[in-house]
Amino acid sequence: MFPERLFQGYRAFLDGRFAAERARYETLAKTGQRPEIMVIGCIDSRVSPEVIFDAAPGELLVVRNVANLVPPYEPDRDSQHGTSAALEFGVEALNVKHIVVLGHAFCGGIRAFADEQAPLSPGDFIGRWMSQIAPAAKALGPCRAHDHDSYLRDLERASVALSLEHLMTFPNVRRRVEQGALTLHGAYFGVASGRLLVRDPKSGGFAPVAAEALRGG
Repeated sequence: MFPERLFQGYRAFLDGRFAAERARYETLAKTGQRPEIMVIGCIDSRVSPEVIFDAAPGELLVVRNVANLVPPYEPDRDSQHGTSAALEFGVEALNVKHIVVLGHAFCGGIRAFADEQAPLSPGDFIGRWMSQIAPAAKALGPCRAHDHDSYLRDLERASVALSLEHLMTFPNVRRRVEQGALTLHGAYFGVASGRLLVRDPKSGGFAPVAAEALRGG
């Protein structure tokens, strides 16, 4: 049986948001989507980009995978390219102007890699997927056993930076960035605090969103 919780949520959606924004949905159906912002986020149920950024229908193009990772450009590799295909669609078909890699605290994928956890299944899909952050872990150095939580937070942010580097290996992304038509951003969400950190592209550091930006000034 279809989950009752989803029936309840759908009824609330029909009576609330859909009723209030019906004209917007009808316009989107007729004219198609034209989001300017693409967000690459994690599948973690606590960090929905649409919720965090209070997005209206059609505003964000969202891609979610384990640990919000972007693999490097590998067109000849014999594997599926879900995130790469989404990038191709967002950049080439929709001409997005911004791509945001949104990391978050308490990421299970990052912890699985750092703790060298046993595979959840014989396929070890998570382990193989997470292996791509090895360069970020190597750059951080060995895990500080006495401060494991801090190490995990550092690795979560380092993986965002690595994904931004991987984005620049895609020729269509690099070309548009160099032309000024596309801007890449790194961000990090604190699940418990609700605090959003944004990466400085020059220093590589993450800092809270400025109060002036929150006020719109």
